[in-house]
Amino acid sequence: MRFYPANPFRFSRPTASILAVFANPAGPQLKFFPTPPIYAVMHLLPLVAVLLTVWVESPPAVSTYVETGVASWYGYPFHGRTAADGEIYRMEKLTAAHRTLPFNTWVRVVNLTNAKAVEVRIIDRGPFIDGRIIDLSQAAARAIEMLGPGIAPVRLEILSSPPLAPDLFAVQVGAFRDRRNAERVRTLMRSRYGTARIVLRDGDPGLWRVVVGAEVTIDGARTLSSRIRQDTEDKLAFVVRADTSP
Repeated sequence: MRFYPANPFRFSRPTASILAVFANPAGPQLKFFPTPPIYAVMHLLPLVAVLLTVWVESPPAVSTYVETGVASWYGYPFHGRTAADGEIYRMEKLTAAHRTLPFNTWVRVVNLTNAKAVEVRIIDRGPFIDGRIIDLSQAAARAIEMLGPGIAPVRLEILSSPPLAPDLFAVQVGAFRDRRNAERVRTLMRSRYGTARIVLRDGDPGLWRVVVGAEVTIDGARTLSSRIRQDTEDKLAFVVRADTSP
């Protein structure tokens, strides 16, 4: 993950030259223009040009959050089922799943292989495969031409986020189709690390995810993840946002 500061002002060379003229304490040299009102208005045209150029060339404020990694996409059998935020997942809508970003965060996803971009809303949790950072809906994947390949290197840029609620982060250590297996792992994790629970990922069949811990910072969850990987040699342990209390 890398962070880049936004640049609130950016001018082309012509704009900078015009600004330099008006920055002169003596002001622009207007002595060659006649004084009737029509020419007085003409004197203001360069200033109007400067203001318009600044308005056009200044980029809108954007988040400094940037994340790069691999994107995948998902459709059936999850289409029509309940997403992690409680709404129905529709694969023809521009939505996505992310492990830690708050629900209703809007993200711009740029395909680094072709520079195509799409804006999506986070409504779900995933992807639950190590090395991937976002799961796109089918419509979003189509927009950046990654339906065929299935995965693509991408850059994520946050466009807007909902009001922040208290954060809790956990570590996912497994996902099982058989709930009994998930229960056994939860019991083991709870005995070692104090807090563990299972969360159903709706599907056909569904997956029972085992998540450990309830850390108030993402760094704390990363420390726990490293500890679990070291203790259990489980290389698939990764940080997720805990959207409900354990």
